[in-house]
Amino acid sequence: MLQVNHITKRYGSQDALSDVSFHITKGQIVGLLGENGAGKSTTMNIVTGYISADEGEVLIDGIDLLKKPKPAKQRIGYLPEQPPLYDKMTVYEYLIFAGELKGLRRQAAGKEAARVMELTNLTERKNMLIRHLSKGYKQRVGLAQALMADPALLILDEPMVGLDPNQMIEMRNLIRSLSDDHTVILSSHILSEIESVCDHIIILSHGKLIAENEVKKLETENSNHSRLRIVVKGSKSKIGNLLKNSGLVKDYTYLRDVEDGVYEYQAIAASDEDIRDDLFLVFAREKMVVYSLNTEQLSLEDVFMKLTGKEEEE
Repeated sequence: MLQVNHITKRYGSQDALSDVSFHITKGQIVGLLGENGAGKSTTMNIVTGYISADEGEVLIDGIDLLKKPKPAKQRIGYLPEQPPLYDKMTVYEYLIFAGELKGLRRQAAGKEAARVMELTNLTERKNMLIRHLSKGYKQRVGLAQALMADPALLILDEPMVGLDPNQMIEMRNLIRSLSDDHTVILSSHILSEIESVCDHIIILSHGKLIAENEVKKLETENSNHSRLRIVVKGSKSKIGNLLKNSGLVKDYTYLRDVEDGVYEYQAIAASDEDIRDDLFLVFAREKMVVYSLNTEQLSLEDVFMKLTGKEEEE
């Protein structure tokens, strides 16, 4: 659906992007992450055709954005961080206007406006002035204009900004539903929302691509396999002695009572090898029930901090 091949963008002597490449397939919801100044906005501006790269190419459905900008841009819907709304227009008038800008004739624009208002739950507010809408509904109007003319690729920049928790849930569900018919690139600083909505992640840092993978694979690959959580049934003193004398663990910490006679511990392996099988057998030989024994999984926030170097700085 979208191929970004070796794009570089310079401002003077500063590289905003340096040899960035990635490929997004049809139907994916992709989170674009990076600290401030990482190159996210530059990447989105290049992919939408707002600015051009100094090197590299962008292909949308196989169409070169630089060589054939019109057919390539017809496949893009864009919601910037600040939606370009005209607050003296009604919702319906604005969507007709957006449709005509995208080349739709008036009748076709009317049908398309009705479709996207239904999709974004705006039909009952079609005759309201945009200035009278809440922040959440203004975001919906911005998303509706991006959906006009049914683009194959949607690029959403910070669509959750300024929304209350209920509005964020509604927007999250709406974005999820769009993947049936659209490919979505979503940029946000709200990592929990990225984690809950996206199935694929791209992370930029200092103008370079430093990670690209499925969310779960990215979390698993960057997890600390030497750090374990274990829940065991038995006496605290015996559990502690077994962990201490197993030869498998260099340190352990009691965390909490799970229930009567069942306790959770954190253990640090003495080596980089996966010790779960051997540690399980240590307790099994003593006929102690192990309820769970897992490596600690990193959250997307933990992965982001680790890969962008924030963890080391702190």
